[in-house]
Amino acid sequence: MTAIIALSLFGISNLFLGFWFPRKTIQLITLLFLVVSMALTVSDWNHELLWFGNMFRTTNTSINFSLIIQLAAFFVVAFSKAFGQDDEHTHPAEYYAIMLFSVVGAILMVSFDHMIVLFVGLEILSVAMYVLTGSDKRNLRSNEAAIKYFLMGSFTTGFLLFGITLVYGATRSFYISNIGTILTTTAPESMPSFLFIGVLLIIVGLLFKVSAAPFHFWTPDVYEGAPTIFTMFMSTIVKTASFAALFQLVSGIFGSLYTVWVLPVYFISMLTLVVGNISAVYQQSVKRMLAFSSISHAGYLLLTVSSKQISTTSSILYYSLSYTLATVVAFAVLILVSEYQSARVEKPENFSSFEGLAKNNPGLALCFSISMLSLAGIPLTAGFWGKFFIFSDTFSRNIIYPVILAILMSAVGIYYYFKGIIAVYLKAGEIEKIEVPTLFKMALWACTLGTIILGIYPSLVKSVF
Repeated sequence: MTAIIALSLFGISNLFLGFWFPRKTIQLITLLFLVVSMALTVSDWNHELLWFGNMFRTTNTSINFSLIIQLAAFFVVAFSKAFGQDDEHTHPAEYYAIMLFSVVGAILMVSFDHMIVLFVGLEILSVAMYVLTGSDKRNLRSNEAAIKYFLMGSFTTGFLLFGITLVYGATRSFYISNIGTILTTTAPESMPSFLFIGVLLIIVGLLFKVSAAPFHFWTPDVYEGAPTIFTMFMSTIVKTASFAALFQLVSGIFGSLYTVWVLPVYFISMLTLVVGNISAVYQQSVKRMLAFSSISHAGYLLLTVSSKQISTTSSILYYSLSYTLATVVAFAVLILVSEYQSARVEKPENFSSFEGLAKNNPGLALCFSISMLSLAGIPLTAGFWGKFFIFSDTFSRNIIYPVILAILMSAVGIYYYFKGIIAVYLKAGEIEKIEVPTLFKMALWACTLGTIILGIYPSLVKSVF
């Protein structure tokens, strides 16, 4: 709770600090704010607390999710290279403030104990992302992406609210603990039928946020149109917060209704795996490929959410961390390469723009390749263990066909992830030495080393989760 208060104050402070400090200093101050908020979050460890009339609950699980979200925000700010440049059209103080406010919404989503808090957190996060998606006002693609994201997001919020209303009508409570007790102690046949419809509508509202098929249509266009730094933010923080909220609902208060939602979620997870991976194969843009890649990773996470095992919590946390580290590296290198190629080629975000990167930029090529290997789930990277833990959870439930499909789709994923590695190392191209700022370089290598260390010693964090 202290982290939420601190981040809110830090966001307001950023709006005023922008008048007095240069852009690079604002970036460093924002990083300091995030470090302080992470320290405040850790200080609540092993202290289960209820705040604001028992509407907000702090647990070790919520702390772990909050730390992953804040760590992702830290790296996104560190990679915000364009904000430090002398461009009158950028407003870094305002952007950083909005990002801090959106982190507040994400933390509310992973720590709620009241349905209204879930909705408020989701809307704080969503409205911030609508603004950031359209922040490049001179770019028509950015404007189109923001409108599309806003309209689709507003529409699916209606599903979530209607679902919350139906659940309230059946249980007469918005509190998670009360709803869970009522559902556990009441026979399913004596519950009103609209309760089950409400549960499914709430799940549908959250499935939109995690880009699960068939609620994924907004994802590739919004990811492609938004400024790349905010696409990085969207693909990590929004997805982690939404999955944390979804998992808390289905494993907690809706756990007794397992038979109601498990089959729809399993079918959606399998559809998501097929749509995400097959669509990614045909992409020529690295950015769109990563968009469909994020859809496929939602399918993997949905498998373990619906498996409902004791180890599911730690599996989701580990997967979220490994996915975050690899994704921010991939987008960070994309930012550098597309910026370099923007004046040289028509489509600077295509795979062809990466050709020959390793010749004069071996460090960037290595970081990008490791991120691709991790996203593909290759051994000795964190992504391998993330998928292994998820497959183990699902297999332990004696559900064989979804695991077989997930393994087959992982093989498909290897194909399109290796397209980037092949372009970097095996294709001829002319990319000169790209100058990388010190802070950017430090963050890039920190994420890459984290991916390798977690791939070699997964127990370092798995035991904590």
